[in-house]
Amino acid sequence: MNTVATPVRESIRLKHSLAWLVLLAPLFFLSYGWSNQWAASRGVTESIVFAWEWVIPFLPWTILPYWSIDLMYGFSFLVCRSPREVNHHGLRLLTAQLISVSCFILFPLRFSGEKPETTGMFGTLFDLLAGFDLPYNQAPSLHISLLVIIWWTLVRRASPGRRWVWHSWAVLVAVSVLTTWQHHFIDVPTGLLVGFICLWLWPDRGDSPLLIRKGAHRSHPQLALSYLLGAVICTLIAMLGGWALLAMWPAAALTLVAINYAWAGAAGFQKQDGQQAVAVRWLLAPYRLGAWINSRLWTRQQPAANQITDKVWLGRMPTASELSRGGFDALVDLTAEFDSPRTATQRYSVPMLDLTVPDVNTLKQAADTLETAHQNGARILVCCALGYSRSALTVAAWLLLSGRADSVNNTIRMIKAGRPQVVFKETHRQVLKALILMAPNHDPA
Repeated sequence: MNTVATPVRESIRLKHSLAWLVLLAPLFFLSYGWSNQWAASRGVTESIVFAWEWVIPFLPWTILPYWSIDLMYGFSFLVCRSPREVNHHGLRLLTAQLISVSCFILFPLRFSGEKPETTGMFGTLFDLLAGFDLPYNQAPSLHISLLVIIWWTLVRRASPGRRWVWHSWAVLVAVSVLTTWQHHFIDVPTGLLVGFICLWLWPDRGDSPLLIRKGAHRSHPQLALSYLLGAVICTLIAMLGGWALLAMWPAAALTLVAINYAWAGAAGFQKQDGQQAVAVRWLLAPYRLGAWINSRLWTRQQPAANQITDKVWLGRMPTASELSRGGFDALVDLTAEFDSPRTATQRYSVPMLDLTVPDVNTLKQAADTLETAHQNGARILVCCALGYSRSALTVAAWLLLSGRADSVNNTIRMIKAGRPQVVFKETHRQVLKALILMAPNHDPA
């Protein structure tokens, strides 16, 4: 049976991939070419260029890696291994095309330099490119956006020994957009931004943020507005121009966080098995850095972890060295915004949004996860960013559901005795009382 089924599945998958290529190839040439001609017809002259960019050399031979993305484009579909993977890869490429062309129309820019004359094979390749690609369609660089999507598809399916080849070639292709004098520097980070947004919108695992049902996650509008205000401030800073444009990165990060708090919930951080998706790690890097610094500032004069029971400790998200020094063999991670240290022998993750109270079902899942870790581990660290709220609430829920505590008040006193800094508000008490209705032998007082 298997010898027949596998070739049939491969044939279906290849036809599926070819169907996407038949759709995307004409769309690319038509939309990209039209937006180029549109900018030319309006005599666009605006450019965003740094003075130092003129030290970037013109390297004719780099037209080879520049053109190579066309081969990578087609090959990337062949490495996809399932209909979902093919569809999400196609949707990423399509989304990048739609976002980029929209930007080309709304904010048209022109390359401000003149390329030197080039002869021979390289000159022929430049001539072929000039016949299609006018000096418009600058930011975001669609070349870079597509490269991000294609690079990730190829890397995640490559053997460990070959990944460095794709990494190296992707860097060479990325640099080539500058050394062939096709783009200014600002086009590169904006292209990276669009590429990673497409990876986030159509993730490898889990649902797309676009397809999350209304009401599937609790909305937190006040927190969402706070993060959105931060994004607006960063955007205003970026409008000063020059190096201030780099403020668009934290602006994008805070906007995505605001979307998660308003709509997508913890699922928007796309954390699976303790690790965030690659797109989230890059898109949210400024936010993640700020959150990490904040966690260290709040806990700098406090113990990193405190013992609550004979096997369970409560604390902040540890570094790999802290995890090792503590002798923990199991980690229960309640953060959505951080990755768990890979060095933990046993890793468990139930992502929750910071500064929020989880619903009863999520809290029960976290308590059940801690019970599983308790059965399998000898020394367990339950952690969140500070070790004051999400992790404390999870330990409280576990103590109640496992019968190790007989009331909400006693549970809180027990945890505060071990880690006095923990925070239990009335909303925390209410969710704990709702939770112990699942265990009617306990007193909810």
